[in-house]
Amino acid sequence: MNLNTIKDVDLKNKKIIIRVDFNVPVKDGVVKDDTRIRAALPTIEYILGQSGTSLIVMSHFGRPKGTHNPEFSMAPIASRFEALLKRPVKLASDVIGRDVENEVKSMKAGDVLLLENVRFYPEEEANDPEFSKKLASYADIYVNDAFGTAHRAHASTEGISHYLPSYAGFLIEKEVRFMAPLLENPEKPFVAIIGGAKVSSKITVLESLLKTCDCVIIGGGMAYTFLKVCGHKVGSSLLEEDYLNTASAFLNKAKEMNVKVILPIDHVCAAKFDENEVPVYVDNQDIPDGLIGMDIGVKTVKLIENELKNSKSVVWNGPMGVFEFSAFSKGTEEVAKILASSKATTVVGGGDSVAAINKFGLSSAISHVSTGGGASLEFLEGKTLPGISALQK
Repeated sequence: MNLNTIKDVDLKNKKIIIRVDFNVPVKDGVVKDDTRIRAALPTIEYILGQSGTSLIVMSHFGRPKGTHNPEFSMAPIASRFEALLKRPVKLASDVIGRDVENEVKSMKAGDVLLLENVRFYPEEEANDPEFSKKLASYADIYVNDAFGTAHRAHASTEGISHYLPSYAGFLIEKEVRFMAPLLENPEKPFVAIIGGAKVSSKITVLESLLKTCDCVIIGGGMAYTFLKVCGHKVGSSLLEEDYLNTASAFLNKAKEMNVKVILPIDHVCAAKFDENEVPVYVDNQDIPDGLIGMDIGVKTVKLIENELKNSKSVVWNGPMGVFEFSAFSKGTEEVAKILASSKATTVVGGGDSVAAINKFGLSSAISHVSTGGGASLEFLEGKTLPGISALQK
């Protein structure tokens, strides 16, 4: 996948508008996790490092549902962004309108203007052409570095690209560089570890990965639907009755395509879905009545470790159990450690698995940790991401 990137264009003396993903957790007016702001800094610093550039930054924050809700103002984000960038950042009075136009006109080389929340306007999510044109009128060049929203065809992610020369920032370029080969031509053996709660939310990505995978490891709540199909008892575990046929068809397809499928062979269970429950170890694939599967067991972890020993490419999307409950986080932690020590190219995507990698302090040992939850999932499903296709050569 070939993208137009900011290295392909002369930015000198240009006014640039960039879409970033600054949708970060804020509590009591303070940014609690600035990972997404930091992730955009290399692109922003590169742009500002070119002679005579000025920069207009736009992002959404929360879900104001198309209204000017002060609860979702970019103000606390502007403060944190300014501190990290180590240069003044002016928060615009709005997103569009005469005041903003005047603020843009008065910008000098080196200035940074952060627009208010683009989702204050319903036209943003509606990808309204007139709204897109107004945003485009502020600048000479458009840069997209918001992979987390690249799967949305919104005015600031896709619409604006119709009215300005458009380029990818370093973050989007890196995401595509690591993710695209997994769908096109991964280094083999290629292993996919897919977890999470439901088959319904992951079946498309499972089916897509069959085309390039040598082995698919299935964990998390979705594993119990597959185990049920294989004739095993699942106790009171999460089960999607409507997806039993889908799970069965997937297993048959995998067999047909000579793709190995690994399901949990032991479990950590509980009598109730509660973080204070005492873990109960079940030493085989069948879960007794009255117990809920909450995590994979030690034998399954060993099985995964053995499978990954010779792998050259690994993608992980979705936790192996209820990792938010410390008593049932061991399986997810062990898989994270195995990935961190692997010599393979390792890619972790999806909100929960990224949260797990960060929770266990292992992100620096992973080849690539994706910044886009829904976007990374849709990318792995082989879908066209509007925000990415707008930047293709």
